[in-house]
Amino acid sequence: MTSNESRVIRAELLSFDADPGEGDSPAEGSVRHYADGALWLENGRIKAIDDYAALAPRLPEGIETVDHRGKLVMPGFIDSHVHYVQLEIMASYGRQLLDWLNEYTFPEECGFAQRERAEVISNAFLDEMLRVGTTTAQVFCSSHPTSVEAFFSACRERDLRMLAGKVLMDRNAPEALCDDTYGGIRDTERLIGEWHGKGRLGYSLTPRFAPTSTRQQLDATGGLLRNDPSLWLQTHLSENPGELDWVAELFPESRDYLEVYEQSGLVGPRSTFAHGIHLDQEMRCRLAERGANIAFCPSSNMFLGSGLFDRLAAREVGLNITYASDIGGGTDLSGLATLKAGYQVGQLRGQPLTAWQGLYGLTLGNAKALSLDDKIGRLAPGMEADFVVIDPDGSPLLGRRHARCKTLGERLFALMMLGDDRSILETWAGGRRQHQRGQA
Repeated sequence: MTSNESRVIRAELLSFDADPGEGDSPAEGSVRHYADGALWLENGRIKAIDDYAALAPRLPEGIETVDHRGKLVMPGFIDSHVHYVQLEIMASYGRQLLDWLNEYTFPEECGFAQRERAEVISNAFLDEMLRVGTTTAQVFCSSHPTSVEAFFSACRERDLRMLAGKVLMDRNAPEALCDDTYGGIRDTERLIGEWHGKGRLGYSLTPRFAPTSTRQQLDATGGLLRNDPSLWLQTHLSENPGELDWVAELFPESRDYLEVYEQSGLVGPRSTFAHGIHLDQEMRCRLAERGANIAFCPSSNMFLGSGLFDRLAAREVGLNITYASDIGGGTDLSGLATLKAGYQVGQLRGQPLTAWQGLYGLTLGNAKALSLDDKIGRLAPGMEADFVVIDPDGSPLLGRRHARCKTLGERLFALMMLGDDRSILETWAGGRRQHQRGQA
């Protein structure tokens, strides 16, 4: 199917128009739900959405109708922080952050100097993302320009909306991965010119984290961000106590980890800081004032023993929170698995995550925090046709639980806790069906 064809998806439809809040029931006006809905697609976008009975008389005669009654259609899931180059080191045993980097991550990323390797893993990664219903992600490549070129090429071929960037690091890593301080910036400028804004692609400036960049490299990255505010920025912040101590040694002139980034002009409305576990409230306020977001990576945080993110403390000061798999430290690419882990982290902190808040975060919430909500994250006229078809009976156990549910809220929570790749019947991106369960 090509994206310029016109067709209608008939199914149960669910989308968010606003933050549903933290209550057991969503805030009034925050949820758009059609028990028997119609999603009219045209030229890769959503032309109309309504109850099927209301929209049917307006449809062109003979238009193709894809009948998914009994299934749930939602906007495509969004992953705000993930390393495609770490796909094959997932589930590597028994290390915390700094040892993980040295023992697994850095040796693995050395291989992405080879274009063939980068192409193979790019396509494998995108296959996996679509298989679990993720249509957009903000992605770390490796420090090799070829890793970015291979990834963006694969995304462009599939017409996916993706953000990505070349890792910048000029110290404290193997020589094969380190940039020349300004050579990495020149490579980045070239990649921006070749890929940023092309099709549905966006460039995210990507210093790995403060310990692997000199002040000169961080300052130069800030200069790129100031010169082009349409760029994004992604890095890591306050993930692990040992990391905090290392940053304090490397940047003694900065009062805290966040100020290292502030002094280089890296904190703004398009900046994503992964983890943000070990922050005080004053630091959260500074991030919120600048419109930045923290990528909550619950499965990674637990797997690497990094700590339990305080979600409500961030929300109290208006700090944007996004949801992320953080592969390869994370244990599952599925957005549903991320929300399941987020609920478990919340239970340990006395702040359980509702299905309303979780699914909002995975769709419109992530889109808003990434400044993409004019394009994706909702089922609404004019939005890009990126969506997922969910089978509420996709696994025998989920089907049994689904049969017992009496309300939409119960069904969504069961999906969040028991759903997996079997729950994803189809994934559509750019108006095209790009994954169908059971088909290669």
